[in-house]
Amino acid sequence: MEDLIFYDRLQFAFTITFHYIFPQLTMGLSLMIVYFKWRYLKSKVEKYNHAAKFFMKIFAINFTMGVVTGIPMEFQFGTNWAKFSELTGSVIGQTLAMEGIFSFVLESSFLALFIFGEKLMGQRLHFVTGFLVFLGSWLSGWFILATNAWMQNPVGYEILENGVFVLDNFQALFSNPWLLPAFLHNQLASVVTSAFVVAGIGAFYILKKKDLEYGKLFLKTGVIFGVISSILVAVPTGDWNAKNVAKYQPASFAAMEGIFHTEEAGAEIVLIGQPDMLNKKLDNKIAVPNVLSFLTYQDWNQQIVGMDQFEEDELPDNVPALYYSYHIMVGLGTIFIAVMVLAAFFLYRDKLYKMKPLLWVIMILVPFPYIANMTGWYTAELGRQPWLVYGLMRTTEGISPNVSSGNTLFTLLGFVGLYMLLGLLFLLLVGKTIHHGPKPQKH
Repeated sequence: MEDLIFYDRLQFAFTITFHYIFPQLTMGLSLMIVYFKWRYLKSKVEKYNHAAKFFMKIFAINFTMGVVTGIPMEFQFGTNWAKFSELTGSVIGQTLAMEGIFSFVLESSFLALFIFGEKLMGQRLHFVTGFLVFLGSWLSGWFILATNAWMQNPVGYEILENGVFVLDNFQALFSNPWLLPAFLHNQLASVVTSAFVVAGIGAFYILKKKDLEYGKLFLKTGVIFGVISSILVAVPTGDWNAKNVAKYQPASFAAMEGIFHTEEAGAEIVLIGQPDMLNKKLDNKIAVPNVLSFLTYQDWNQQIVGMDQFEEDELPDNVPALYYSYHIMVGLGTIFIAVMVLAAFFLYRDKLYKMKPLLWVIMILVPFPYIANMTGWYTAELGRQPWLVYGLMRTTEGISPNVSSGNTLFTLLGFVGLYMLLGLLFLLLVGKTIHHGPKPQKH
């Protein structure tokens, strides 16, 4: 049974990690495409229109890969997690269905119109199609996060005698106090990823001395979007999410902050340390006294409950993984703010385009927002464990007992091989698009 649970979780973790490489770029990039198209309508300067169409090509490649990798993930609800689907399907099935019917159809339909219909529709309708692609991608995030928010903080439900969950308050699903901060934090984090991709492509063109006009435009746009979104990811949305965890999942909050023992007169914030689960302490700790209490409750001396106040089966089942995921996310987010603020300063001074070391840093950092987004999701999901529905259904209760661990491992190995090929294809297609550049090809 332990092997079965491990492989079920590992397979879902792998497939959703690979899948989320793609939506996190499309959600943020769709906003930036709308911005480029809007600038074109306002100024009639062709480079903005070319920029919008160039990044829509990259968007389309990401969108296609997201669809291909998302379908197997959906099937796992019925194969690996059949009991979970059986008991909670009448709740989570509604938001997942709305994601498919409303947002996916909206996004995919108008994506085709944006790519192929510019001459037919004219520029104003072309802008509208781009905006609807953006709306569809963000609605998709809203419905998916509404599903996840219910699993993190179940609301508006009733449990029937046979153990099936049903909604008795549909409105509560979308007014869940967990949903809005999680949505804003997630969407702004996707903008950070997109900003670094756009700025990184711009830095690449400038360093290569190719398409300099577009390189400068991409770098400037990426830095402006990046400095705003990277700050907003931390404050207020990140702070809001952390306070929600402290309120609704106190055991998870203690674990991700590395609080093994309750301190009576305020809790320190840990900057560096390694969890020692045997001795219930942090090794090589560097911490600042009382700061965590102030950030969480605006009171320097407010007590924060440590892990010692919970039973063993109430704690997350992998405290070190949760702790490290959270601290990697926060650490990278701090670096993003520092780099983007520095870049914005030199952009304001009109020196950024000649700052080769900083351009190299921006370009090298392109993969790291992906890592930060992944570890952010790991923080949320590892923090919810050992529950599938927090406080109501344990992970061990949601698996499919008729699917063996051998079957799951076999299909996992198949996914690894297939996704490696898809990853190489994705890099090849995006690399080819960047190599061709944003200028229209002459025939």
